[in-house]
Amino acid sequence: MVQQVYTLVVEVGRRAGDGLPEAATGAGLICYAGGVDEEEAVRETVAILRQAELAPLEVTGHGTLPERLAAGEEVPEEERALMARALAENAVIVAEMTPFYDASAEA
Repeated sequence: MVQQVYTLVVEVGRRAGDGLPEAATGAGLICYAGGVDEEEAVRETVAILRQAELAPLEVTGHGTLPERLAAGEEVPEEERALMARALAENAVIVAEMTPFYDASAEA
């Protein structure tokens, strides 16, 4: 089977040593991961994030580049380059990490 790169959005919770900002309640990550199917890409991503001391809670798949293009999405060159890198290096690329904060804690 041929490796493909999948776009995954991962929600992580808190864990000791996770490197997230102290006040954060978790984070959202955009990842690009290779696999023969989305299930394999998800397994690899979760394993890598756990090795990085993160606590994956939920993973949502957004498909491969061809699937995203067929759905009418515009995929910028920068994102395509990260996908190509994930495929070439057989790696999980974390493209973006957005910490989550509890809005009620600020009141």
